[in-house]
This record gives sequence, C-alpha cells and structure tokens, in this order.
Amino acid sequence: MAKFPDLYPYSAAEAGRFKELDQWRQSHMVNIRCKEAIEKAISRDFDGMYLKDSCAKDVVAEFGYKRVNLVLANTLKVKEYDGRFSATNREWFGKTFVPPDKDHNYAFAVDSHPAVLDGFMDEFRKLYQKLGLFGAEQCEAPREEAEFEGKVLAVSPSALDEEYFTPQDQLWYAKGGFGCNPRGSGRAVFATCLATGESARWNRTDFIGPVKEELLPDWAKAQVEKLRAGEQISPIEIPTNAPVEGPAPGMDQTM
Repeated sequence: MAKFPDLYPYSAAEAGRFKELDQWRQSHMVNIRCKEAIEKAISRDFDGMYLKDSCAKDVVAEFGYKRVNLVLANTLKVKEYDGRFSATNREWFGKTFVPPDKDHNYAFAVDSHPAVLDGFMDEFRKLYQKLGLFGAEQCEAPREEAEFEGKVLAVSPSALDEEYFTPQDQLWYAKGGFGCNPRGSGRAVFATCLATGESARWNRTDFIGPVKEELLPDWAKAQVEKLRAGEQISPIEIPTNAPVEGPAPGMDQTM
C-alpha cells in the first residue's frame, strides 16, 4: 500500500499552541482536496440510479483510508442535522475522532447529495472491512482495563502507516514496560512483531487491547510459543490474509 501524506491530528488552535501551523495547514489542504475528489468521483460514477462499486476505491487509492475516513466522519459531524444518512454510517464513522475546529471543518465537508454520499460511505466501509483488521470486538478486554504483558496485542490502525494495514502487522507480543499495567505510572510497552520478529517500543494507547487467543491464526500461535520459551523469532511467510472472526470494526482514530 502506498505512503500517504501525514494526517495532522489536532485543531488549528492547538497547532498554533504547538507551533505546528505549517503541518496543520498542509494536512488541511489535503483534506480539502480529498473532499473535492469524493465529490468528483460521485459526480462521475453516479448514473442517476446507481453508484459504481469502484467509486470509493479510486479515492482511497489516491488519499488513503485514514484521510477518506476522516473527511467522511467530519462530513457527518458538520451535517448531523441531516436525517438522510443511515444509522449504520453514523455509528461507524462516529468512532472517528475529528479535531473540533468549527471555523475550518466545514471546508472539507463533502457537499454531494446526502443519499448518494451515504452510498459512497457504504462502499468505503466495505473496502475497509475487507482488510480484515483486528478491532475491539476481537480483544479480551478494553485497553483501559487489560494487562498487556505476555499477551498478543492488536495495534490500532490509527498508530500504523497504511502500508502496514494488514492483520499480521497488527499482532505484537508484549514483553514488558510500565505501560503493560493498566494502573502503571508509565506508557512504554516493549513488544515484538509476530510476523517479522522486529522489536519496538510503543505507547499503551497505540494498542486496541489483547487479542482473544482463540482468534489468533496458527502461525501467530507458533510464534508466541517460541517467544514464551525464550527463543528468537524470524520473519515468516504469511499463508493468507484472511479476515479475522467477528464483526468488522470501525476506524477508531481517537488520539
């Protein structure tokens, strides 16, 4: 998957306090271009009755899942008064954090007809769900309550570059760190990627939670056994990219 421009996670006011207005401005302009691309794609691919299946796919290929998701979530927040969007889309996109910025968010709210835009949102959700990423539904307990050490954790999509938007790249074995304890004083979690053997330091908030053991693929269970036995693991060839069990998650991008 391609590398996309960084998505700035804060409002213009916060960017000013952090002296990061240039980063905010660059990201904001890409948000606007993404909004315009969605409108153009809908205009091109809606024949008056049906929207082509490839409509959302083309925009995602250009701007990435995270930005398209943010633009759609922002649109629903700006147009929360409009009853023509489905309850399913409101719930799904409602899980995405949109920086509160009433003076600027309207600029990247999509202006296509709500009924057709709702269909675009449906197609986007289907595309994202086909990635088979792990979500809260596949975890043992909420991040706020779970003990991490010795568990296989799912990295939140919001913490991953989109080139690593695969279930295997989400799975990391927690070896230690103050952030493993839900009541700990620190944030650090030291973990090993089951697919590559790479070790890294993460923050506790980068994870969704510990994955239910019965949902782990066989290759991941084999890697965990080696780690628990004190062995080093090597990169492995993943046999498939099959979706995980359970309902597909929304894009939790809470910062």
